[in-house]
Amino acid sequence: MKLNGEIEIHLLEEKIQFLKMKIAEKQRQICVTQKLLPAKRSLDADLAVLQIQFSQCTDRIKDLEKQFVKPDGENRARFLPGKDLTEKEMIQKLDKLELQLAKKEEKLLEKDFIYEQVSRLTDRLCSKTQGCKQDTLLLAKKMNGYQRRIKNATEKMMALVAELSMKQALTIELQKEVREKEDFIFTCNSRIEKGLPLNKEIEKEWLKVLRDEEMHALAIAEKSQEFLEADNRQLPNGVYTTAEQRPNAYIPEADATLPLPKPYGALAPFKPSEPGANMRHIRKPVIKPVEI
Repeated sequence: MKLNGEIEIHLLEEKIQFLKMKIAEKQRQICVTQKLLPAKRSLDADLAVLQIQFSQCTDRIKDLEKQFVKPDGENRARFLPGKDLTEKEMIQKLDKLELQLAKKEEKLLEKDFIYEQVSRLTDRLCSKTQGCKQDTLLLAKKMNGYQRRIKNATEKMMALVAELSMKQALTIELQKEVREKEDFIFTCNSRIEKGLPLNKEIEKEWLKVLRDEEMHALAIAEKSQEFLEADNRQLPNGVYTTAEQRPNAYIPEADATLPLPKPYGALAPFKPSEPGANMRHIRKPVIKPVEI
């Protein structure tokens, strides 16, 4: 019994807590509605104004529909200005239009005829131009060849002009040198006629010429000597060598045999090499006297 009572008390507490939560929610809703009450009043006023405007618009639409449905109402039709033509006037106007149409057709035929003539002429010109294309090509090739020749000729002419200018400068220098030499010869002849010695510069040049001739003669002699030595240094097999020739045979001294050279063979005499520069570091041996 006690356990059941506790369970019922627990259930009642839960119900009380739930009811408290519902009361709090209702109070919150009441507060929110109280806050929104001024906005509702303004919205109700706007709604009333809009309903009045809507009713006025519907009444205006109904009035316009009634005016549109009435066939004999004012401003229902808009008549065009002017007057209707009679049958005679319409026939005259139709004749005028036909005459204008005939003139236009005549002009159109004339233009067609002119177009045909122009097209024929253009076709002839096109055929002529097509036929003359080969001639123009040949003419263009000839013109290119002539231009190339003219360009080459101008380049050669410019080269010749440059060469001519160089030759002219050289001739001017040579003429100047000739005049100087003539003046120099004239002064030398005048000094010789007067019995005066020549200038020191001439003497130096003469000594220089003699020295050059002597050096040239020595060079020729050296070259001839080199040629002779080269002939002597040629071995029997045609190879040139600069090594000093060594004897490869000897003449026996026996009386019974003929004095003919005999080859040494494999036991040729040894020729010592010349002492080099390192001999100055070697002392000469001191020969001690032999005591008997």
